[in-house]
Amino acid sequence: MRFCSLICCICLCCFSLESYGNERLTRAQNMLYQQVSLMALVETDEKFNQYKQLLSQNNPSAADLMKIEADISAFWLQRHIAIRSLELTQQNDPLIRAMALEPQLNGYLELQNRIRHLQWLAEQDWWQVIVLDHLIRPGESDPIIPIVARRLWLLGDASNAATDSNELSSFIVEALKRFQLRHGLKADAVIGPETLKWLNVTPAQRASILAENYIQRAEFMAQRDDRFLVINIPAFEMELFDHGEVELVSRVIVGKPYRPTPIISSSISNVVINPTWRVPKKIMYNDLLPQVRKDGNYISERNFDVFDRKNNLVVRTAEQWSDLAKGPFPFTFVQRPGVNNTLGRYKFYFPNDFSVYLHDTSDPELFQRSNRALSSGCIRIENVQGLANWMAANLVKDKQTWVDRHADRRRTQWFALNSSLNVHLVYWTAWIDDSNQAQYRNDIYQLQEGT
Repeated sequence: MRFCSLICCICLCCFSLESYGNERLTRAQNMLYQQVSLMALVETDEKFNQYKQLLSQNNPSAADLMKIEADISAFWLQRHIAIRSLELTQQNDPLIRAMALEPQLNGYLELQNRIRHLQWLAEQDWWQVIVLDHLIRPGESDPIIPIVARRLWLLGDASNAATDSNELSSFIVEALKRFQLRHGLKADAVIGPETLKWLNVTPAQRASILAENYIQRAEFMAQRDDRFLVINIPAFEMELFDHGEVELVSRVIVGKPYRPTPIISSSISNVVINPTWRVPKKIMYNDLLPQVRKDGNYISERNFDVFDRKNNLVVRTAEQWSDLAKGPFPFTFVQRPGVNNTLGRYKFYFPNDFSVYLHDTSDPELFQRSNRALSSGCIRIENVQGLANWMAANLVKDKQTWVDRHADRRRTQWFALNSSLNVHLVYWTAWIDDSNQAQYRNDIYQLQEGT
């Protein structure tokens, strides 16, 4: 009798251990599935889709798991992104191995949750295109309002989708504003072409855009040094990083789609107070000469000096300049420093083949626009004084001269830096922000599919 009881106890223990082992294996496979789902959105290699299929069937062999784990590890290694523990990937326990393979990235859990939610939405038949040929403003009514409200709820911008009304009510207005802010649009709650375009982006497209850009940004950040400046072109935003901390954030203005800001990396080695502006030929012909043809006084009113090919100063009357601007124009414009100088108070120079740099502006009101692709390629900084102050405190050699030169707006002064500051012009159209919200931006230069 005691022997039978012992046998029963052993059997129950074995069953319990087997169940425990199966549960850990299932959890491990689920974690691996989430990883390969992300990688399938980023990689063109079909193997990650095959791994998804294999893991979803819940019966991969030990050899299959080893192959999947090795390719996940290689994916992160190739991008210089650290995983939680390389040592623990050699353990016998599949759940410990799966946990060890997860990348050490801020916002990774939120990314996984967002991707999983979007992929679930993609499996439903809910995302028919919304068609609208007019604007809908707060307080107005339209039959598409309940569809818009439901879509905002599905994307997490509205707390519920319960509305039987066709009116663009205050509840939907607030949800629309949150949606517009997350997409870099003017938060006016007006349903127009840009808002409608983003409402019609399918969940599958959203998942792909978010995954690709998140990994691009993670790979970039994993390879940076202690101090650097990054300008995200589609976001119209600059961030200054100092030993892992964001020291400064500013809105920026970047190049127009037909005069794009290049995607490059360089180093700022000089700062100029009260810069002159030697106008590039392309800008002179496209922008300035049409103004001079209309009114030759444009040159003197904007404080331009004109030089010939031998760098001799050329003086003409307003009428003569207007006539000369109508034909071949073998001259160069240089704008003197001052309050009306196009570059403003500061110019941050870095070597590049595109003649672009960071600078101040004489048109600060332009920073209030949601679409700030407005320049001829250079980057205008809203908080230029904050950047200049940080440079003065941390990198400028001659601090007394720096202070002295600020008293005279008409005198140009170059300052060498103690050490250069790396600057990176990047192009990310989606990311997870500090509030764990998915942010999306327009693909202003049409460099990424689906945005």
